[in-house]
Amino acid sequence: MAKKINGNQDGKKGGNETYTIPGRGTISRIEAVKEVKIGKHPLHTTTKINGKEYVKAKPNPTPNDNVNKK
Repeated sequence: MAKKINGNQDGKKGGNETYTIPGRGTISRIEAVKEVKIGKHPLHTTTKINGKEYVKAKPNPTPNDNVNKK
């Protein structure tokens, strides 16, 4: 389980096509979405934007937990 997933902002217009999981390395957006959907990362959820699914952190009072915060 990853407590923090970092978006790499490497897609068009800053979208995340890959994510970095500390201690594990970089994985594709598709793989990250699959892992979140099966419950491997319970602190995260998915969202659909323009037909593509992306990973995002579940709401909590800590803004530094957001996917695009380094």
